[in-house]
Amino acid sequence: MRTRISTVLTTLATAATITAVTAPGAAAAPEPVTFTAVLGTFESDLQGGTAVTYDTALVPRGGVAGVSSLTSPARGTVTELTVRGLLPDRQYGAHVHVNPCGATGEAAGPHYQHVPDPEQPSTDPAYANPENEIWLDLTTDSEGAGKSRSEVAWTFGERKPASVVIHERHTATGEGEAGAAGARLACVDVDF
Repeated sequence: MRTRISTVLTTLATAATITAVTAPGAAAAPEPVTFTAVLGTFESDLQGGTAVTYDTALVPRGGVAGVSSLTSPARGTVTELTVRGLLPDRQYGAHVHVNPCGATGEAAGPHYQHVPDPEQPSTDPAYANPENEIWLDLTTDSEGAGKSRSEVAWTFGERKPASVVIHERHTATGEGEAGAAGARLACVDVDF
């Protein structure tokens, strides 16, 4: 499956969004499967694009991000983030967020949580964790490319997220700081 998703992202030449909903294959009962993929080039604003950088020193203009998501009730949600053109040999945090990208990183709102924390911003490890959120932290290679993958046991339902935000550092997990990953450096709109 990972190879198929990577192949789709590699073949997209420009910023594009693909969303497909398919009926079940050989399953006895219908199982809707949803696949979404987007490839965006980071620009200084979102005019006509899907990816924006808020810090061109850490996420340069012209860098590329691909996000894919595959959901099915029986298997949950698999999300992948692939980047290139970022700084080499650097750690970045990344999470799925509730709102679309905007003029600032704050426009994307909080992390999407399957079970929402009643207290926001959420820093309680019982809610801010990679089983209740989609964390896509990555470390780039010597050429500024990297990829990450998240697998969770749940699907989005009617309440869907709208973006992936790339953060300044890997995500903290400790009490009172869980989910924190520093400044919001860039954002990719995704029609989950």
